[in-house]
Amino acid sequence: MKINLIIIFFLSSFTIFSQIVIEDSDFVDVGDVLYQSIDENPSSSISIGNVGLNQIWDFSSLQQNSTRQLSFISPVGTPYEGQYPDANLCMVESGFYSYYNKSASGVYAHGVGDTVFNSPALFYPLPMTDNLNISDGPIVVIDTFITGPFLSLAIPPALVFSLSQGLANRADTALIRITNTTDFIVDASGEVIMPVGSYDALRLKSIKYISSELDVYCSDSITGLGSWVTNVPFTSIPFLNGFSNNEIEYKYEWITNDASVDFLLAEMVVDSLDNIQNNVVFLNQNVNGVEESDIDIDIYTFPHSRILNIEINELSISRVRMYNISGALILDRSFTGKTHIDMSSYTIGNYLLNVDSKNGVLSKKVTIY
Repeated sequence: MKINLIIIFFLSSFTIFSQIVIEDSDFVDVGDVLYQSIDENPSSSISIGNVGLNQIWDFSSLQQNSTRQLSFISPVGTPYEGQYPDANLCMVESGFYSYYNKSASGVYAHGVGDTVFNSPALFYPLPMTDNLNISDGPIVVIDTFITGPFLSLAIPPALVFSLSQGLANRADTALIRITNTTDFIVDASGEVIMPVGSYDALRLKSIKYISSELDVYCSDSITGLGSWVTNVPFTSIPFLNGFSNNEIEYKYEWITNDASVDFLLAEMVVDSLDNIQNNVVFLNQNVNGVEESDIDIDIYTFPHSRILNIEINELSISRVRMYNISGALILDRSFTGKTHIDMSSYTIGNYLLNVDSKNGVLSKKVTIY
């Protein structure tokens, strides 16, 4: 009897969380919209915690200083569709397009806008389980030449003279090659307490090693003779001030398979000693965005009119953004109190309207007939 009581007491002293597996079906897909909040000055109580099973992370004190929206659409119909034949998912944020391929083995980044990666880079390894430890790379993501006026502006004649040790005064061509190697480690699991509730999660630690090589072909404007100056340090180029040829990025992410979240609970970039840098990105306090009842706002049109009227009962500056069905940003305007949008030049169909206010982001579908 005494032994049984000891065993019961021992077990009751620990909370054991179910072990979860993150698969491709747990990640965002075409048609999803992800809202994230940003705490720009997180409390000292927020920390990455410890490694191991059955951890508890209390992030309930996170504050919403700003909000961002990530829309996931099909690459088909986007401005750079033809450059990404192997992508099956496109993320749109503030008019910027990022292209990915999502499969059972992982989420791979293929490029941003018209910058197509030389080779796809692993963004998330799948399936994700406890003790996962995988490395991706080295992958040459950027391998491109730069010429023209921009190069002359970034590397002016005086700088060329210095780089070439007095043998040239003109930068004709620059070669930039960026190579990434990323280590992915699931080093902890347990429960994450968010402002909106609690979730089972895995903690993914990623360490990205970024190696950048800059070679510049310099020539003399009189003789035309020239040669390559290789391995130019970024520190010697004022335009690249603040960057290094070799950098390391440390990041922690808390990922869940809860169907209401679309995978990401919180994200923190840290230094080599695990001190949080700058801010914390986390699940929006309303998973589906801000409800219309939370903001005193009217969005309406008059009969037989294609003028969209927006009125908000706030004295601070608000912002309205409108996206078409392909996710392209077609309107971005700041206003105070009220604004009017002439829809007469837009084609018939559905549009997504976002209104940013001090209380958050209101998303509303607008149909033009």
